[in-house]
Amino acid sequence: MAEPNSVVKVIEICRVAPEPQEVPLPPATPWFLPELTFFDLFWLRFPPFQSIFFYELPPSSDPTPLFFDSILPKLKASLSLTLQHFLPLAGSLTWPQTSHKPLLNYVQGDAVSLTIAHYSGDHRSDYFDHLSSCNEFVEAIKYHPLVPKLAISHEKAAAMALQITLFPSRGFSMGTCMHHAILDGKSSTLFLKSWAHLCKHGGLLLPDKLKPFYGVVIKDPAGLESIYLNRFLNLDRPENRSLMCALWEAPVPPDSVRGTFEFTSTNIQALRHLVMKKQQQQQQQHQSVHFSTFSLTCAYAWVCLAKSKAKEIRGEKIAMIFSIDCRSRLDPPLPANYFGNGIAGGRVVAETKGLFGEDGLVLAVHAIREAIKGLDNKGILNGAENWVSTLYSSDAQTNYFILTSVAGSNRFQIYDTDFGWGRPRRTEVVSIDKTGRSRCQIARMVVEVLRLGWF
Repeated sequence: MAEPNSVVKVIEICRVAPEPQEVPLPPATPWFLPELTFFDLFWLRFPPFQSIFFYELPPSSDPTPLFFDSILPKLKASLSLTLQHFLPLAGSLTWPQTSHKPLLNYVQGDAVSLTIAHYSGDHRSDYFDHLSSCNEFVEAIKYHPLVPKLAISHEKAAAMALQITLFPSRGFSMGTCMHHAILDGKSSTLFLKSWAHLCKHGGLLLPDKLKPFYGVVIKDPAGLESIYLNRFLNLDRPENRSLMCALWEAPVPPDSVRGTFEFTSTNIQALRHLVMKKQQQQQQQHQSVHFSTFSLTCAYAWVCLAKSKAKEIRGEKIAMIFSIDCRSRLDPPLPANYFGNGIAGGRVVAETKGLFGEDGLVLAVHAIREAIKGLDNKGILNGAENWVSTLYSSDAQTNYFILTSVAGSNRFQIYDTDFGWGRPRRTEVVSIDKTGRSRCQIARMVVEVLRLGWF
């Protein structure tokens, strides 16, 4: 059974505001904030993005005073400095009757909610090691008391909330909750690395690669913004400007567990050799085709998951969903440090019978490879006009069974997020636990290649 929430005791709930500017504006004067694009609007009523980082405390007979006297003050002070660069995260999202689309707002005095808590249950050291272990299965529900909830109403939604939980004598966790309509995984990682940099090195200046880029205009020749806005305004009822939806309150599926399955470079090479050998046997000729680590890892996980769910799968085809960073694929391209959302969904569909067959791995690898190639050939936004209706409509019809989706990316290099006390022992994307009420049950997986240094 999962530990009850009462084992996590709240010590303090404070609000951390951006460090004041040298020449402050009047209190009611709004700062310039970027307008939401169609990339952002797609996620308007999607559950917030939640993640958690586990850090070990430096060895000491009693490291708790170090946490309260040194570590926590540094985290708070550097957070305030970092928010000066990331003002949208200190603000909120609204959809006024006078505006045709939702707005990002920030005025002086806005701040981020920061919860300070500590674990008070038995076996504190063992529990920290259990939650942050890469070699144990953990009940998914155990992570949720370690991440904060985002303040949300029909009229207003906070951009971000944070929680730091101390595990006395062992370490601490850092939980984040961010509104997905304001940023994606790449931008959230940019913020966390910027915070870590200022906490570790001090000062206010960030290196260029960590400075968020705002103010770019993204071309929308297909009118995706209008399509998405009209869809949301007429979802459930006319003129529906609510920022909430049922997906926000989706429960964690009962008996869900999390586990990490590590693929070493040797494992990947073995898969690559197996796929190439089978391909040569089938075609009776050698073709020099490169199979990426991504396609091999996802294909293997996809086939294994499909076979494990054989009794639940309906239909003649199975799909896998993955995310694509569009920043470099747009015309003109966006800077790598563009702040906001810049991802699109890729879909791979394969015959159910084929995935279950002897050559299912080869079929899966080729399907993923061709799907990625097709994105570049047909255009990254091909079919984007249907994204919102497919995601949010319970009556959306497809001719395939969506088995899994892939979250995260090794390119984020999140294990380099060092606040001054070493790399994280473990990270988790907590929000993948909530699947919502969709047209079918969607099992989500995270392929963790982040710590293995394959690239």
